[in-house]
Amino acid sequence: MSQGSAGNIIAALASFFIPGLGQLLQGRLVKAAVMFVLGGVLWFWLFGWIIHLWSVYDAATWKP
Repeated sequence: MSQGSAGNIIAALASFFIPGLGQLLQGRLVKAAVMFVLGGVLWFWLFGWIIHLWSVYDAATWKP
């Protein structure tokens, strides 16, 4: 997949709903787990949106 490809767009949309899901779809298991856990923990202090947006951006711009 290249930047802007359909796979990256789908991954970015998946990460929009659940942080880390797009990385999981791209096969990056460790990064997906980190974003999911970090996003969940930071939502308790209302900073989860930062990880959420980072997850979407990272999934959209990933180059294998």
